[in-house]
Amino acid sequence: MEKKLYIGNLAYSVNDESLRSAFSRIGSVESATVVKDKISGRSKGFGFVEMASEELAALAIEKMNKTEFEGRTMFVSESHSSKEGYQNNSGGGGRRSDFRNDRRPR
Repeated sequence: MEKKLYIGNLAYSVNDESLRSAFSRIGSVESATVVKDKISGRSKGFGFVEMASEELAALAIEKMNKTEFEGRTMFVSESHSSKEGYQNNSGGGGRRSDFRNDRRPR
């Protein structure tokens, strides 16, 4: 089963192919993507690598985390989907219009 990794603190010069090449030294890479700004097309400094197995992903984290790659120390960890780890429960409370209505003279 494939395992997706988050790769952070990438140099802006890193592209999909150089990222794939770096992780291919560990084992079979299914995909490698550097996230880019939609408007400028410039790298945002992070990306994702999908390794062919969970074992290879664990080895990649062990061998590649906190290593120098193209002049920067990259960080490698398991990627967590937005469904697993992030929930948009901002709490909040009432609507803004409720507050304004309470301040009107009666």
